Amino acid sequence: MTTRSRRPRSRLTTPLVRENGELRPASWDEALERAAEGLSTVRDTHGGTAVGMFSCSKATNELNYLAQKFIRVTMGSNNIDSCNRT
Repeated sequence: MTTRSRRPRSRLTTPLVRENGELRPASWDEALERAAEGLSTVRDTHGGTAVGMFSCSKATNELNYLAQKFIRVTMGSNNIDSCNRT
């Protein structure tokens, strides 16, 4: 029997944002703000159908409800799918 060697995986502990083509550490507030701005820009430029969401069957019903409500009401899109149907 052979054993696989396990290498420690390095994980990000701080969000990174791209600035002038380079990634730099940022606060969670800044990273979330940038993500929100990016989604809003796509929606405002290309319409709600340019964004979508994938939800998971292992999440709670409440979380899946919030996901579909967010994508439909906030983003203006009906593009939501889930692994529930597989």
